[in-house]
Amino acid sequence: MAAKIGVYLCSGCGIGEVLDPAGLLQVAEDDRRVALVRESDFFCGQYAGLIQGDVTDRVVDAVVLAACSPRFYVKVFDYGPGLPVVRVNLREQVAWCHESGSEDTQMLAEDALRMALARAGGSAVPEPFRLENPSRAILVVGGGLAGLTAALEAARAAYRVILVERENSLGGWLRNVYRCAPLRPPYAESAENPFHLLSREVESHPGIVVYRGASIERTAGGPGQFDVTVRQGERLLKERVGSIIVATGAGAYDPAKLTRLKNLAYGTSPNIIVSSKFEELALRGGGRVARPSDGREVRRAAFIQCAGSRDPEHLPYCSAACCVETLKQAQYLLEPDPDCTVFIYYRDLRANGQYEHFYKKVQEEGAVFIQGEVVHVADRGGSLSVEADDLSLGCRSRVEGLDLVVLATGMIPDVAGGGPEQGALKLDYRQGPELPALKYGFPDSHFICFPYETRRTGIYAAGSVREPMDLVTTLEDAAGAALKAIQCVEMTARGQAVHPRALDVSYPEFNMSRCTQCKRCTEECPFGAINEDAGSNPLPQITRCRRCGTCLGACPERIVSFKDYSVALISSMIKAIEVPDGDEEKLRVLVFACENDAYPALDLAGAAGLKYNAWVRIIPLRCLGSLNPVWIADAMSRGIDGVLLMGCRQGEDYQCHFINGSELARTRIMNVSETLDRMGLEAGRIKMVEVEIIDYTKIPAILDGFADELAALGPNPLKGF
Repeated sequence: MAAKIGVYLCSGCGIGEVLDPAGLLQVAEDDRRVALVRESDFFCGQYAGLIQGDVTDRVVDAVVLAACSPRFYVKVFDYGPGLPVVRVNLREQVAWCHESGSEDTQMLAEDALRMALARAGGSAVPEPFRLENPSRAILVVGGGLAGLTAALEAARAAYRVILVERENSLGGWLRNVYRCAPLRPPYAESAENPFHLLSREVESHPGIVVYRGASIERTAGGPGQFDVTVRQGERLLKERVGSIIVATGAGAYDPAKLTRLKNLAYGTSPNIIVSSKFEELALRGGGRVARPSDGREVRRAAFIQCAGSRDPEHLPYCSAACCVETLKQAQYLLEPDPDCTVFIYYRDLRANGQYEHFYKKVQEEGAVFIQGEVVHVADRGGSLSVEADDLSLGCRSRVEGLDLVVLATGMIPDVAGGGPEQGALKLDYRQGPELPALKYGFPDSHFICFPYETRRTGIYAAGSVREPMDLVTTLEDAAGAALKAIQCVEMTARGQAVHPRALDVSYPEFNMSRCTQCKRCTEECPFGAINEDAGSNPLPQITRCRRCGTCLGACPERIVSFKDYSVALISSMIKAIEVPDGDEEKLRVLVFACENDAYPALDLAGAAGLKYNAWVRIIPLRCLGSLNPVWIADAMSRGIDGVLLMGCRQGEDYQCHFINGSELARTRIMNVSETLDRMGLEAGRIKMVEVEIIDYTKIPAILDGFADELAALGPNPLKGF
């Protein structure tokens, strides 16, 4: 706990023009924990040395900086791991969004300072959780394009790599490919298959251990200490690794299911095939494609895109690579024989970026592109026909005399690396042995900002197992996943959180003497960071932890805490708010704001000069999943008139950095209604809203609207008690 707090009040950026600095300085001087008070208009610039000097001379052991948002100048106001810095957001959330010279604005600023002093006085300096002899090796599961690339990138960075491939040969899907879509500029010609070059380089690299014909029997531990058991034939091999890359790839959609699509007529003729079969024919013939039925060379062919894709009864999504693969396969026919005729039926042709050059090249080579819906494919005595609703011509068209019809099927993730019965990782996690999958079976964590991350810390997904992607994207993705895996082993070795609270050295501590084995922490942890021992006690796996505080919010006995984030600490901040007597008609609204979406939205509202009710008091939370119902009870008993929870979007398109924080918070406040009834308070005093960063323009309506609702209910009857 801080013994000597230094308070530094910035009056720049308009703060001193809106607020009374003397009043704020008096609040600081009245706090017995404060050893030093300074005022300046430029602590981030020419007067930055004042704070550093006080720290160096040990005049203060904690800094409370009343200035701009804690989201700005983080490095400028970082004075080392042993000194806590608590930021008071007087700029974005007070001076820039409230009336100048107003009593309510001044009271808001003073409450914000009091809460910061409570936080500084109640926080201890976190110490990193350090493993003994953490491993810096990286495990790559899968030896296809993504796996080979990720392994090489990590090995080139001087990290030991263990690569596990279930087949007896490396290469995965690439082994069955004649040529590849363009891999580099000018993106106009198909490319040589890189499989042979990549596999030779991996096999010969001294920093890579390759287990072919192998599978994983068990994965225990967490980042820095994953203990992996590999089965290769009759041998069981033990490896300790610091992080894991899952690159098990994707498989083709089951063509047997296409028989339900009667318009495509799959299964009625050997010459109606899927794109993977076409690739097999090309590979077998060295680029020459012969009809399966009679071996005759193909002279007229039709390619039909989205066969089962973008279809709610089959694959509801686009597989990203199919269009470009079709362009490549069309080139197999057109380049050696300009008189060959190729028709390509499509809904939307997706040749993004520089693949546009490839599309134009195939067009110039003579391919005929028809946009529309195929309504009928038929075999007429060995000759095929395709009938379609042509959107360009505005009529139904028919092409006859075709030798071959190729159906472009989509891809499905091979999360298990061998089927759901086998599994790829065999994780020793209470929450299940494999990576949690999303709606379509992909294990991506669904963070638009955080590719590669899965819901298991230190385990990254790369390539088409993560989401459908083409070859160029796969190469880039594998390199990115390798960098994340390297980052993980290095930060774990330093005792730092990896994601999304990167560099955070705090971690949850458990007072087991009060544990009732209710299992809420183990069940609600989104990342599987808590197992159970033989006595059903929580067994934290600290390196798996992402520091969201969900376990803190889940625990009814308050046995979980961080040195700088705890139930008691937030409660002290609530109690630091000065609540006017009931007869003053000045309500108090407490906002618990998620620091990942809601808090930045509040900052943006201030930066835009949007005004809202000055009765609002804001406490940022690591995640709404960390909300402990005790805080609501404390607020109500304190006389706070209402509590508003501002969290991230939940559901299918969730934005929560910690997966389900808003869902957990909503469940908890529903359970608070009984407490409110006992206190004689209306349920309407507690409300939750979902806010994205881009929703900052809605902030005034949200806050003012809730304040109006509370005004209609009247003051909290517990004021003054």
